[in-house]
Amino acid sequence: MKVGVVGASGLIGGAVLTALEQNGHQWVGFSRSTAGRKGEWRTLQDGLSGLDAIVNLAGDSIDKRWTDENKKRFYESRVGVTEDIVAALKELPASERPGILVNASAVGYYGDQADTVLTEAADQGTGYLAELCEQWEAAAEKAKALGLRVVLGRIGVVLASQASAWQRMKPVFSIGIGGKLGSGKQYWPIVHVDDITGAILHILTQDAISGPVNLVGQTTVTNTEFTQSLGQLLSRPTIFSVPAFALKLVFGGFGDALLASYRVEAEVLQKSGYSFKYPTLAKLLSAL
Repeated sequence: MKVGVVGASGLIGGAVLTALEQNGHQWVGFSRSTAGRKGEWRTLQDGLSGLDAIVNLAGDSIDKRWTDENKKRFYESRVGVTEDIVAALKELPASERPGILVNASAVGYYGDQADTVLTEAADQGTGYLAELCEQWEAAAEKAKALGLRVVLGRIGVVLASQASAWQRMKPVFSIGIGGKLGSGKQYWPIVHVDDITGAILHILTQDAISGPVNLVGQTTVTNTEFTQSLGQLLSRPTIFSVPAFALKLVFGGFGDALLASYRVEAEVLQKSGYSFKYPTLAKLLSAL
């Protein structure tokens, strides 16, 4: 296949390019930066012709204070870019349009639902992230009217050696001052970046998959379980904790997101036969 990857210079985008190459596919990168990577690079203005599929991973990172200015960037880099993709698809003759759009979304769609198990059939939650994800997905679903199979990849907390979340956690835990966030009872929908890329390639070749797909790990864990497992792996204590009020004070709305509970399960992936590379928390942390 020849796959266009929007947001190709980001962490997940770069990993998708590598995975496509390793599996014999071609790619076209769409990004503001080529990240020094050799290959075919375009802008959306250059067009989407000659592609079999599009994977849209664009989106400004939300791990910062949710000011009005930042919220505008969150919206434009997600909903706005998705709308631009659909507009570009409309410009193509039907015979030249790609057959698939895999569009990023996030588990934030479900909102904080405590310990409720959340499959793809779960209802939309409440709050800022849930509303943003709903708008994001609605923009992508307009591509269905153009004849594309549309998949909405609801991504969890992505971990990789280069991921910002891991880069922030590892040094703290390595010197023995890591700990749970708030009560630690909240579920963290963690997933290794290799399982994100593996799942995306799986989706591209499975014509029966459409609509929402939870791109999370096979094992659901609480923040406390994650904290204790990481401490044991590094042979460091995890007796400290970060009070909820401190997270909210420092990060504002993003602090609330860190404390929210998303007990998300990858039901569609598992039922469609995807085999996780890191099916347990222990294997995921060991790989990191």
